[in-house]
Amino acid sequence: MTTEDNKVKDAKAAEAVVDGATAKADKPELENETVDALETLKEFPALIERSAQNFDPRYILKVFRELTPVRKEITSDTLVSLIESVYPPTNSHRAYLLEALSADPSAEMDTEDDDNQVPKRNPIPEVDIFIHLLVQIYLHDKKQFKKLHSFNKLCITALRSYDRRTLDYIQAKVWYYIFRSSELTHDLITIRADLMRALRTATLRHDSETRASTISLLLRDYLLTNDINQAYNLVEKTEFPENASNSVVARYYYYLARIQAIQLDYSSASECVIAAARKCSQTKSARGFLQTVTKLHILIQLLTGEIPDLTTFRDPLLETSLLPYLAVTRAVRLGDLKLFNETLQKYGAHLKRDDNYNLVLRLRQNVIKTGIRIISLSYKRISLKDICIKLHLDSEISAEYIVAKAIKDGVIDASINHKAGYMQSRELLDVYSTRGPQAEFDRRIKFCMSLHDDSVKAMRYPMNMNRVEDKVDPEAREREQELIQYLQDADGF
Repeated sequence: MTTEDNKVKDAKAAEAVVDGATAKADKPELENETVDALETLKEFPALIERSAQNFDPRYILKVFRELTPVRKEITSDTLVSLIESVYPPTNSHRAYLLEALSADPSAEMDTEDDDNQVPKRNPIPEVDIFIHLLVQIYLHDKKQFKKLHSFNKLCITALRSYDRRTLDYIQAKVWYYIFRSSELTHDLITIRADLMRALRTATLRHDSETRASTISLLLRDYLLTNDINQAYNLVEKTEFPENASNSVVARYYYYLARIQAIQLDYSSASECVIAAARKCSQTKSARGFLQTVTKLHILIQLLTGEIPDLTTFRDPLLETSLLPYLAVTRAVRLGDLKLFNETLQKYGAHLKRDDNYNLVLRLRQNVIKTGIRIISLSYKRISLKDICIKLHLDSEISAEYIVAKAIKDGVIDASINHKAGYMQSRELLDVYSTRGPQAEFDRRIKFCMSLHDDSVKAMRYPMNMNRVEDKVDPEAREREQELIQYLQDADGF
């Protein structure tokens, strides 16, 4: 063997040693992350039990807050270890939970072979449903949607077997992932019966969080299947709980705004979409929902005849996603029908993906009305033929009809000479002699009153048992003491 061959062998051996050292260095880091995630998850059942014993939902909310950073570190091995440490081998739920994680249900931990170990008791319902929720989250994050959809049937059975008020917050999350799997597997019709049954049960038990969650999920189901009448009937016949969490309230107001916008009730839709934007979290994690709400708000403003503020399109979190809506706004503001049609052709696929294409199509009349308003302000008299050319209309007859409709709706103050074929604009009146300022002040007053009422409802006051006594007049208290003393002396006499 030559010297060069020995050098090659030594180099390969050195590389192998380095690779092995690197693998050993990386493996402890992964193991440490798994161990930390398992230790964090094992702390959750104790907090949930404390919440169930004290009827205090703050501990469950703390669990949800701490679950968010640990969520990405959850693995199947972590969940298997948690299930084996919580459930006894005889528990009926243990088998299918391990099976959902592709683990052997008959396998047991080494600690279970110890004769001196105290036998484990069955977990309380809150802990049991929380373990189901963790499995749902793991399957959802791993994109195993068909497996999640099959597992959710067992979750529904488990939920029906318990009747506990303290399950409210946990089962609301479970129902979200149940509907999410049905949406991803395109099974939106069959899930309605289970959601309606859950809504009825939550209403009877006064579980506000579950009731709010199921109402919002049903509205989303109806919107995805274009059953607008069913969604409107649900809103009319149900009462949304006021003390639900902000995220659920924001989704509810967004769905309600979309339903009202489709039904041409733009004023109510504007109030609901503003409420959804206010209730939405302003962090980066809620950027997608905030973009969706802002898009709908822009379209509702355009449909009501308002032009959105330019600062809305300059928000760093929203600027890129709002480019199609900026182009639509520019076309409506200029009243250019040709530019509007070009925008539809360019961004039509993007608008359809946002489910806003039909609402944008309604803006065609607004574009024409804006163009007519600009023409009426620029020309005292103009022929219908020139209007047809400027607005890119098909014929003079359609131009005459559109101008007549604009005059009837109060968009412009003009008259049509049918024989001569021209539009005559009248002199502009003082805006303060119209009802415009009154309507604007009325809108602002309603907004301020609504903001004041919401602020008062959100305020909390400390309990002060001596508040009533402090308001009592000291002289009246002295007279009362004298009267009591007099009555005691009279009885003794």
